[in-house]
Amino acid sequence: MFHVRPRKRSRPEEASVSGHQQAKFVDVRMFLVERKMGSSRRRFLTQLARSKGFIVEDILSDAVTHVVSEDSRASSLWTWLKGSVLRNLSMIHVLDISWFTESMREGRPVTVETRHLIQDALPEVTSSTPVVRVSQYACQRRTTTENHNKIFTDAFEVMVENYEFNEMEGPCLAFRRSASVLKSLPWVVRCVRATEDLPFLGEHAKAVIEDILQHGRSFEVEKLLSDERFQTLKLFTSVFGVGPKTAEKWHRRGLRSFGDVLAEPSIRLNRMQQSGFLHYGDISRAVTKAEALALGNIIDEAVHAITPDAILALTGGFRRGKEFGHDVDFIVTTPELGKEERLLLDIIEGFKEQGILLFCEYQASTFDMSKLPSQRFEAMDHFAKCFLILRLEGSQVEGGLQSCAGDSRGWKAVRVDLVSPPMDRYAFTLLGWTGSRQFERDLRRYARSERRMLLDNHALYDKTKKEFLAATTEKDIFAHLGLEYIEPWQRNA
Repeated sequence: MFHVRPRKRSRPEEASVSGHQQAKFVDVRMFLVERKMGSSRRRFLTQLARSKGFIVEDILSDAVTHVVSEDSRASSLWTWLKGSVLRNLSMIHVLDISWFTESMREGRPVTVETRHLIQDALPEVTSSTPVVRVSQYACQRRTTTENHNKIFTDAFEVMVENYEFNEMEGPCLAFRRSASVLKSLPWVVRCVRATEDLPFLGEHAKAVIEDILQHGRSFEVEKLLSDERFQTLKLFTSVFGVGPKTAEKWHRRGLRSFGDVLAEPSIRLNRMQQSGFLHYGDISRAVTKAEALALGNIIDEAVHAITPDAILALTGGFRRGKEFGHDVDFIVTTPELGKEERLLLDIIEGFKEQGILLFCEYQASTFDMSKLPSQRFEAMDHFAKCFLILRLEGSQVEGGLQSCAGDSRGWKAVRVDLVSPPMDRYAFTLLGWTGSRQFERDLRRYARSERRMLLDNHALYDKTKKEFLAATTEKDIFAHLGLEYIEPWQRNA
């Protein structure tokens, strides 16, 4: 059965946006600041946003999540905001009009980046920051999608990406851990000294934080973002099937754009890369929760046409409560051991018959229990899996596709991954494929360091007892590790 169900419809007051227009983004409530903008322009921009499914509030209140202003004088804007009746000003994004413009162009709320923020010229420095012991393990921290320190974690993630491009594993992991800790905090970091007792906040991370607090941006990060090599590698690795090493090889050959790559006769793209370029316009765009659920319904029908007792579960970021993702991951299996071995092949054949299979790379199972436990974690498990690009029709999506301006096709190519473990490995696979990456990394580290156990997507092994521990649910695994159970939506580390 398919375990993911669409959420209930929003309350009536959230379901409409001025008149008959439907609210698509109920978690974002904008307020457009009239000063410097003018009343007529404000009315025009309000109508534009509402026509695209955004909620725009007429009155500034604590319901607002995003304040947008054309006033570039940060001091006067913040003086006005601090004089308002807002109780949660620290929780609101105060944004330049560029964020609004980009969101209108994309037809969805774009990710708030450092360059969009209008920072308070004199950040509040306080010693009354809550003092709470924060665990060094992400698996002991509850991290929702609500990130109070996004301005810092966005900067850290640029640093992570740069270190990945340069194959510098140590600094890369350090900034991943720093970002993970900040994401878990229920309060906003307003001064560097508030981070003193936090784990994994090293001197480099603190220097980036201090830069942002003082200047509203990190000069080190801005330098990276304007670096030609960084931008080229980021562009190339955004293509399905192109990793950092391939991107670096192309860069060294003097290639700087997709056009350069596709025009170079000596480059032989593999099947995955060919599909990556062919469908780039679609699969480089975010997948919405509604689109993920629609794909779940399609796969659910295909699976149950093959075996009525099949189990299908949505995993990854969507299971963790995210509204957008870059692809959609599912686990599919059957209660009868061994029957799962042909399941993916039969599903693929069904997609071919429906005419919705645009790309497929299938990997047969190499799982062998006799070779466990493995002392070294491998990034990819040994179960049967397939990496797909499927054609999704707009008519199959509740509310329609998240369309791109000028696109009238009525369908979209979407990246989908399926994995099919044996039923007795289901709980371990579900836990591993749900993520997040840092949560899983720390869960394995906790098992090894604190419990003398080995955990991966296949099994949990107790080194003291020298035996494998059985689990039919994720809660069983947490119980074996002596950990309080963390819900999927609290694993966004």
